Amino acid sequence: MAETMYGLKRTCRCGEVTNAYVGQTVTVMGWVAKQRNKGGIVFVDLRDRAGILQVVFEEADCGTENFEKAERLRSEFVVAVVGTVEKRSGAVNENLATGDIEIRAKQVRILSEAQTPPFPIESNSKTKEDIRLKYRYLDLRRPDQQEKIILRSKICAAFRRFLTEEGFLEIETPILCKSTPEGARDYLVPSRVHPGSFYALPQSPQLFKQLLMCSGYDRYFQIAKCFRDEDLRADRQPEFTQVDMELSFVDVDDVIDVNERALQYVCKDAIGLDIQLPLPRMKWIDAMNRYGSDKPDTRFGMELVDVSEVVADCGFSVFTGALANGGSVRGINAKGQAGMPRKKIDALVDFAKGYGAKGLAYLAVQEDGSYKSSFAKFMTEEQLAALVSAMDGQPGDLLLFAADKTNIVWSVLGALRLELGEQMGLIDHNKFNFLWVVEFPQFEWSDEENRFMAMHHPFTMPMEEDLPLLETDPGRVRAKAYDIVLNGVELGGGSVRIFQDDVQERMFTALGFTTEAAHKQFGFLLDAFKYGVPPHAGLAYGLDRLCMLLTHADSIREVIAFPKVKDASCLMTDCPNVVDDKQLTELGIAIAEEKTDAE
Repeated sequence: MAETMYGLKRTCRCGEVTNAYVGQTVTVMGWVAKQRNKGGIVFVDLRDRAGILQVVFEEADCGTENFEKAERLRSEFVVAVVGTVEKRSGAVNENLATGDIEIRAKQVRILSEAQTPPFPIESNSKTKEDIRLKYRYLDLRRPDQQEKIILRSKICAAFRRFLTEEGFLEIETPILCKSTPEGARDYLVPSRVHPGSFYALPQSPQLFKQLLMCSGYDRYFQIAKCFRDEDLRADRQPEFTQVDMELSFVDVDDVIDVNERALQYVCKDAIGLDIQLPLPRMKWIDAMNRYGSDKPDTRFGMELVDVSEVVADCGFSVFTGALANGGSVRGINAKGQAGMPRKKIDALVDFAKGYGAKGLAYLAVQEDGSYKSSFAKFMTEEQLAALVSAMDGQPGDLLLFAADKTNIVWSVLGALRLELGEQMGLIDHNKFNFLWVVEFPQFEWSDEENRFMAMHHPFTMPMEEDLPLLETDPGRVRAKAYDIVLNGVELGGGSVRIFQDDVQERMFTALGFTTEAAHKQFGFLLDAFKYGVPPHAGLAYGLDRLCMLLTHADSIREVIAFPKVKDASCLMTDCPNVVDDKQLTELGIAIAEEKTDAE
């Protein structure tokens, strides 16, 4: 039978008991991690969020009633224990912070009994993730999982402290917003009092934080919930959290400066990581040319090499055909991999095809200096030697080439570089390489829309020297945009915003917006700009991604208390789910049945 806490007050958490407490009487409360009955003496490992503490029960110390209760304790029972802290009488447990002390119990109360859990509550669980997520409230009890959630709280607190000291104001923006479908799909919320009309859940607080700058608040931040209806990956969720900020009267360097210092402060406070400032910066075009990615992992080399000029006159039609169609030929050098079996090379070819490649050409430089290649017969010895030289090929190296439109070549070799980096053990997973990527393109072409789209959003300021290109050559316009990257993951991004009416109108024109269409979507912002808008800029971090990387987690699901799975459902609460007809009727919504082919 469950007992109450009446008359008891917890004096400390289990993991907070230290040698300083030896000789003192304490009251601790938590969950039974393990019970071991040695006959005449019962050992209990008691667990709470702070750690595990060993409790010793002997009948002579705690009396018959308490000893009998200790004998029937089972995993996940919730108990309160009163006892004296002692140095351990047995072997010290080096794996526990409390491993050299224990509590000699005088009293125990069983506050709650528990069924046998569906999986062991232990660190480094081998239980399948879908089972753990179904019973997430149990999974969250695991010590390594609690460490991640607690660290997330520390990171949030550190951001709040730093930004507040830097003069930022924490201001909340609405969750129910107007849909502005320029980008990812919105989550829509039907309005009962406005039949046929919908709110949208915010993809970011972008428009509102710009309005706050118009309102004179100067420096804003928010730890904001955001929503995007998009396909999930390891680092994506339908709802996620941003550390969002906006600043007035600033330019690129000002935003980068305050955020470098913020990252330095947060990383030191959260995990003791010392970040040396300033952080390196790399132009977008250099990142793409060198790493095939706008979020390059700089923890290892194997950079891309453009060999288009070297193979321009060769007899290999795959290379020359790509060049004739305006593409490029690029390669990477997998050092020391010339002996890679053909089966493994074929697997790399299949991998490359998954990123849009039609194939993958290879050349292995043998130890005797000869070549083993998929295309050597189409090139002269001189051409092959020039190609190997351009790739810095040495005996024992495997050279891999992609030929296609340049954006496809970047994508293929960028992904292949990361795959080989993992396979070859080139990545130091204890290293934290931060990098700013700057000067992004202002626009990217959409074949689906048959027009230029904003690479970031329609309010991003172009580089001043590129403004004349907005009408004549928009594809060459660079943006005053910047991303912060950590170990090949985009942590966050932002830009300087457009604050002049004429530049904003030119931007909308370049994006194919009519004045009417622009005002229909963004009229409230454009109207606000008529009443005096300061130059402003901002940035937002993906908090979930930052926590994932700082905790060495494999997925952001590990650092979110109650995450969704890949189909955007929650296994624990079984949502999304149907609602009753009365709710639908009130909202004026009818569910259309999906017709079969027979119908």
